[in-house]
Amino acid sequence: MSTHLPTADAQDPESSARTDRLREALLAAAFTADGLLDLLGAPAYAALARSETVPALRRTGGDGPLETLVRLFLLQRPVELRRARAALPVDDCLADGWLVQDGDEVRAAVDVRPYSGPEGQDWWIVSDLGCAVGGAGGIQGAGGVDRSQLVLGVGGASTTLAGITVRKPVGKALDLGTGSGIQALHAAQHATSVTATDLNPRALRIAALTLALSGAQPADLREGSLFEPVDGETYDLIVSNPPFVISPGARLTYRDGGMGGDDLCRTLVQQSAAYLNDGGYCQLLANWQHVEGEDWRDRLRSWVPSGCDAWIVQREVQDVTQYAELWLRDGGDHRAADDAYAARYGAWLDEFEARKTKAVGFGWITLRKSGSDTPSVTVEEWPHPVEQPLGDRVVGHFDRQDYLRSTDDAALLAGHFRLAGEVVQEQVGLPGAEDPEHVVLRQNRGMRRATKVDTVGAGFAGVCDGSLPAGRILDAIAQLVGEDPVLLRDRTPEAIRMLVEQGFLDPVDQAG
Repeated sequence: MSTHLPTADAQDPESSARTDRLREALLAAAFTADGLLDLLGAPAYAALARSETVPALRRTGGDGPLETLVRLFLLQRPVELRRARAALPVDDCLADGWLVQDGDEVRAAVDVRPYSGPEGQDWWIVSDLGCAVGGAGGIQGAGGVDRSQLVLGVGGASTTLAGITVRKPVGKALDLGTGSGIQALHAAQHATSVTATDLNPRALRIAALTLALSGAQPADLREGSLFEPVDGETYDLIVSNPPFVISPGARLTYRDGGMGGDDLCRTLVQQSAAYLNDGGYCQLLANWQHVEGEDWRDRLRSWVPSGCDAWIVQREVQDVTQYAELWLRDGGDHRAADDAYAARYGAWLDEFEARKTKAVGFGWITLRKSGSDTPSVTVEEWPHPVEQPLGDRVVGHFDRQDYLRSTDDAALLAGHFRLAGEVVQEQVGLPGAEDPEHVVLRQNRGMRRATKVDTVGAGFAGVCDGSLPAGRILDAIAQLVGEDPVLLRDRTPEAIRMLVEQGFLDPVDQAG
């Protein structure tokens, strides 16, 4: 079978026109995220996201254009030429290589997935056949492509990174390890120029297809590892969904970074500061080792380069056996003979044992180049559900760190605060008890944090509407509860700082 990729040359007017006609045909057939949901129904649509195709096959037996496109590009089944012509500009698709003809049938050369942009845009993510993310059988690949060079489609990791990325307008953005190009596609909406790099030349070609088919401006595509292709340049935003898997060897380019342990993620983080403009952000997903005798938080703090603030969130931890099994399935090793599977499993465990690794963490790392001599480095574990997108919350986190870093306790008590939106209070205690055992403040948006507070903290937060300074509120509470106002002012700033840091209270700028 052919291993060629389609072409979509934005510099060639004829090629560009053919790509435009293909995009118009996809839109006309409602080959979009919403169109798929309408056609397939929620259960089959959800199954397709897990790369389970049987439910979708049962819903696409008709001759309609949308059914034809689902069978071609998502289910990757041959389609009769007459059916394809009713849905697509077939001659254009054959000329540019989106389709391959076999007698009276055509088949797709690549996987094309509808994807909804943050403002409801209709986009399409291109990847290699058999490389949709999430299937129980692991990445299959198709078409004779070397497995080590496969380019995956959109999955949970890539959508997570897209959701947490800061979306302020910027001049220059870098997508390091672009893969199918989804991060570059997002960045193209708010960056004047986008550079996308990858060690795999197939990935660069596929990223170009994703951008062209989705109607985005072309990116500056460069081949190479880590920051090598952009040496000497700086950016306002760097995003990366790198090959972060901690594995015994570099068999698969899309996941294995080729460095020992978590060295690739550490190197990326440590080198990033040199490529950031002042105030710029670097955001990436990463895995890190939990090593015997080490606090994982200290391990990650040591990665943060000087002059950068950092917010690192551990979202999940797996012991080494769970981790090895996950990636053995991903690579299809579970389908090997028992002896071969046992040998590969053993190699993973040998690697972890040699590195004294007892577990592996997964999460988000955000750096902001502040140039501060007293950087803010927050490393925390938060495995609970969150509400995406979180890009604005990321900005808010660093803004609050700036405020706290520059505000002493006297200024804090003179400051004005407003309770953040969607915060509720819960009282926890035995039924019928006169007073609660404790009070919990809970966010229903963003990070959805919850924190215990005492009655003073709850009362303070509840009164904060921006109109009164914190000190006057505390004086009033002291009078109500019969406390010495001076002592209350002395002991409360720490609690106020915690509520500000975690986003329960927002400082109010009285000058504005």
